Amino acid sequence: MNDIAQTASPHKDYAGSKLGMWLFLFTEILLFGGLFLVYSVYRSMYPQDFHAAAAGLSVVLGTVNTVILLTSSLTMALSISALRRGNSRRSVLLQSATIVLGLVFLVNKYFEWSGHIHEGLYPNAPELLTRSHGEILFYGLYYVMTGLHGIHVVVGLVLIGIMLTLTMRQRITGADYVKLENAGLYWHLVDLIWIYLFPLFYLIT
Repeated sequence: MNDIAQTASPHKDYAGSKLGMWLFLFTEILLFGGLFLVYSVYRSMYPQDFHAAAAGLSVVLGTVNTVILLTSSLTMALSISALRRGNSRRSVLLQSATIVLGLVFLVNKYFEWSGHIHEGLYPNAPELLTRSHGEILFYGLYYVMTGLHGIHVVVGLVLIGIMLTLTMRQRITGADYVKLENAGLYWHLVDLIWIYLFPLFYLIT
């Protein structure tokens, strides 16, 4: 009887862990969903101003960052797949690649923000305050939403770094990979949010 309980327990923990992660991701979706709603309202009020402000963003850099995050989601998914097949070494390499790609994304975002700040396009900057109200709102939302997303990227990288360490120490294996899978779900959410941010700020027509 005890053997049956011990066998069922891991499955119960696995299901509970997955459910907890999905509930957490749901709250994150609500958070960004509210911001997207605010963006939509202001964009409908100032369509021309938003279009003019978006012209100051680099579509090329935004596209590069999109490709980077999409690739990082792929490497993360492949790392989980490799671990499930028992190839922990390959999983470690792929998790490392995901971290490197995430860091490259943050470096690109740092240079992009630095360029805008140098131009005086940041909240309450004298240069920005000379522009229309719609453009001021655009850049306010740009910094808040991409900044919040950047924080999520940092959290994701720390989380994957922990998973990488646990995998190297054989604490996460092909028989018990739920932690890595949950980390992958979080990283995919980070990627999904950017997929929405990219067209909203960089591809306004």
